[in-house]
Amino acid sequence: MKAVDTIILAGGMGTRLKSVISEIPKPMAPIGDTPFLQFLIRSLQRQSISHITLSTGFKGEVIEEYFGSGDEKLHIDYYKEDQPLGTGGAIKAAMALTSTEEVLILNGDTFFNININALIEQHQAQDADITIAMRQVSDEDRYGAMIIDNKGRVQSFAEKAYIDSGYINGGIYLIKRDLFDRYDLPEKFSLENDLFSKYVDELRIYGIPFNDYFIDIGIPEDYERAFNELPEIVKLY
Repeated sequence: MKAVDTIILAGGMGTRLKSVISEIPKPMAPIGDTPFLQFLIRSLQRQSISHITLSTGFKGEVIEEYFGSGDEKLHIDYYKEDQPLGTGGAIKAAMALTSTEEVLILNGDTFFNININALIEQHQAQDADITIAMRQVSDEDRYGAMIIDNKGRVQSFAEKAYIDSGYINGGIYLIKRDLFDRYDLPEKFSLENDLFSKYVDELRIYGIPFNDYFIDIGIPEDYERAFNELPEIVKLY
């Protein structure tokens, strides 16, 4: 697999999980004795990811103390927000710690068990600026839908609304590293609203559907499901 540096957005507070966890970042929500983020990182290691930057915010020191600088097979850097920068601002700032032509971006509270090499191959074949891993869902209202043409190019992003059946943004992106240099972006901005949606007509944004295991621990019900399912999906040892 072509080497790609990776940024994981790990600054979430877990507001909707306060009944389950408190005083720790959402990606550190325990799955048994292990933080959710550890399952995500271990799955990346097994797909030959060797450099990860963790973009942290609330209680970022908890994450840094747990993971340190990694080990002989995985180097971990940190970018800690002094103030919330939004998804776009956090990624743009963390890009300074990456060096590969394309950078893989993941949300630290979502696990989507895709084949990363397939994402990279499609991204390069289409000469995409951005490639998004999509997940088909039904009877769902927590996510916005993505509209693509017959070649997989994204035509539009819909606001969060009830989806009878369709594709959602799965929270994994492959982005050309120089993308943020093309636009006059503020320090704080939303990746999805202020870049993806705003410039969808001029950027080459593609979506690739994957039907692999997907879980977002943003609500207590799905956190409980992850608690029961994730140890069977990702064997830590």
